Amino acid sequence: MSATTVPFDTLAFVKELETAGILPAHAEAQIRVLTTVARQIDTRVDELAARREKQTEEKFDTLSDRNDQQVKDRLDGLATRQELAVVEANLKRDIESNKAELKRDIKELEVNLKRDLKELELRMVIKLGAMFLAAFGLLRLWPIPVQYVPPAAQEMRQPAPPPAPAH
Repeated sequence: MSATTVPFDTLAFVKELETAGILPAHAEAQIRVLTTVARQIDTRVDELAARREKQTEEKFDTLSDRNDQQVKDRLDGLATRQELAVVEANLKRDIESNKAELKRDIKELEVNLKRDLKELELRMVIKLGAMFLAAFGLLRLWPIPVQYVPPAAQEMRQPAPPPAPAH
């Protein structure tokens, strides 16, 4: 008897048919046919229920497997604390290495800049000296006659008296 079987009293059914005027042999034949059909229906219902349960389980297993895979994929994408500690240590080491390189590069730039400024200063001194020499050399080549003229002696005069009024 399956979970879907409906209880059926065959003896009561046969008696009901005989009361209605059906011969006992016909009533028993009808009950056998009805019982066979009921069993076939029960079997078919059980098969369908089993198939549906199997499909549900397969669907559940598929969903479960898919969810498990998604969880694994997400977990694979996440780093463990130990991995994060290793990455952090590597980053710190790289940062310190970069700092040291930058300091070294800055020192090198400072040294190069000081050297370039010294060279520039030396060139400026040389060029300025050459300009002065050239200017003094030109003055020697083209002497400009300069004559000193002493200032004229000034007489001291007294102012003239005002003119007398006319009468």
